[in-house]
Amino acid sequence: MRVLLIGSGGREHALAWKMTQSERLEKLFVAPGNGGTQTIAENIALDVTDHAAVVDFSLRERIDLVVVGPEGPLVAGISDDLRAAGIAVFGPSKVAAQLEGSKAFTKALCDEMGIPTAAYAKFDALEPALAYLDQRGAPIVIKADGLAAGKGVTVAETLEQAREAVRDCFSGAFGAAGAEVVIEECLIGEEASLFAICDGEHTILMPAAQDHKRAFDEDKGPNTGGMGAYAPAPVMTDAMIERAYREIVAPAIKGMAARGTPFSGVLFTGLMITSEGPKLIEFNTRFGDPECQVLMMLLDSDVLDILEATAHGTLANVSPRWKRETALTVVLAANGYPGSYEKNTVIANADGLDGNTVRVFHAGTVRDDNTLLANGGRVLNVTAIGENVGEARERAYHAVDAIDWPDGFCRRDIGWRGL
Repeated sequence: MRVLLIGSGGREHALAWKMTQSERLEKLFVAPGNGGTQTIAENIALDVTDHAAVVDFSLRERIDLVVVGPEGPLVAGISDDLRAAGIAVFGPSKVAAQLEGSKAFTKALCDEMGIPTAAYAKFDALEPALAYLDQRGAPIVIKADGLAAGKGVTVAETLEQAREAVRDCFSGAFGAAGAEVVIEECLIGEEASLFAICDGEHTILMPAAQDHKRAFDEDKGPNTGGMGAYAPAPVMTDAMIERAYREIVAPAIKGMAARGTPFSGVLFTGLMITSEGPKLIEFNTRFGDPECQVLMMLLDSDVLDILEATAHGTLANVSPRWKRETALTVVLAANGYPGSYEKNTVIANADGLDGNTVRVFHAGTVRDDNTLLANGGRVLNVTAIGENVGEARERAYHAVDAIDWPDGFCRRDIGWRGL
């Protein structure tokens, strides 16, 4: 197979690494890729916002499958344009991607299908939103309606924090994503992520994971795109997974199909496990980052079989195998992230750490000849596998400590709930 993978993060490096293990892979292009994918595939300077250019490249290079990693191109409708040109693609349609692209869209589907989620209200103006805050009190959750790279959500402990978050949204802190705001009840419980591969009709569940969203240890600091993850998550017992699928995932997929907009791709279901059972925090319409990294470490089957079957609607013929181990990833981020940070700082000793139980997936990196440079906020994902959370964590941090990058930091408590 000839494959084009779109994206530049740790998620894409993990997917690319897993694809290269397939005997069916003939050629892998990554657009634009990073310093990690550069060593295992061909990075190409393709403007993925120019859908016509992506289509032309795919036709010219005889691409058999396009795999879309990040949410931005999906919400922009790149899958529709590729399918219209007769090119197979792993990723939902523009309408189906609204499950991630619009919080209000998802809340409306929850209302329609009876999916348990937080009570909410939607606003397109500042003053009514502030009045609602005064009525509801704190703690409360403020969400920019659109895509904000995982940073448009504020869990406000006080009314003043909530007011500031609402003002930030309407003042343009998140661009067009904050033109509308969803304010919702603050759910209490333990968070987990459940991933479902779906071809519009058939569904395969992947191991449940736990992400660590806050920047610093003990879940302190601002929300980020994710500072680490591990899978499987102990809170997601077989009974809880079955219930979350029955009450949340299956109704969402059924509802999208009933609307004439079936979901095809990976449905990332962010859950809060409350005293009343699982409730939906949010849907994403792509693999999580960094959750994808641990899932690829646990997958014991050919990932191309799964991706291709999803694209062609033949997922019923696929039965993936999973390792009965635990995988854990630690994100190394640039000092200052998720705020401003310096680029082009030198990273030493990151290469050569890969082995049977450890992989270093690159996110925000570039290579200048033989020098590895940091080129983003989240830069490396040091990922390990072990018999349990403790063993995987020990191996991951042992590798982290071997990397020489004074300009970066990481959390030192990834996997603490699992321990």
